Amino acid sequence: MATKATKAKVSVLPSGMRYLALGDSYTIGEGVEAAGRWPVQLATALREGGVPLRDPRIIATTGWTTDELWSAIDLAEPLGHWDLVTLLIGVNNQYRGRSVVDYKREFTELLDRAIGFARDRKDRVMVLSIPDWGVTPFAVHEAGNRGNIAAEIDAFNAAARAVCEQRGVAFVDITPTSRDRGGEADQVAEDELHPSAAMYTRWTELALPVAQRLLNA
Repeated sequence: MATKATKAKVSVLPSGMRYLALGDSYTIGEGVEAAGRWPVQLATALREGGVPLRDPRIIATTGWTTDELWSAIDLAEPLGHWDLVTLLIGVNNQYRGRSVVDYKREFTELLDRAIGFARDRKDRVMVLSIPDWGVTPFAVHEAGNRGNIAAEIDAFNAAARAVCEQRGVAFVDITPTSRDRGGEADQVAEDELHPSAAMYTRWTELALPVAQRLLNA
């Protein structure tokens, strides 16, 4: 008796450039839907502009410091190589009262690791600055000296920028944007601390031309 031929199923990997996003609550998008996270918004905007970039593989969790991100990367599956790597880390170092000296050393180690994930292409790595959570409604009601928060975040960002300049890595300063409207109700999530999708859109607008330049190089 004749039987129908069956076709073997073939697993096909998705096409497109690969994107790895490393960070903390600001990268995982605490309090927003997945589509509202800035790395996802960035990937979407790049595709709309003709860059075939997949949605990001995100390694980030709320509360992580530089050393905790390092440990999480160690525990992840073999990550291999990526066409774009972004890094935004440090706010929890500041929040926990850790030193800028330790942050700079650990940030440097993470940045070098990010460059390795990008096949040692420094021109495929992008760092975003730490936003200023001191302007949020949460900080207004709960934090002590908000001026100290701003000064400390400036010091951490200066350290990260200096390392990026030494390594030749793109540094996107989103801190002024976070201060500009970061206290407005529609710019924060329900916890009144983390950014809303609308604020992440503003970050994406700043990061987009830089990412386009890197990926089109």
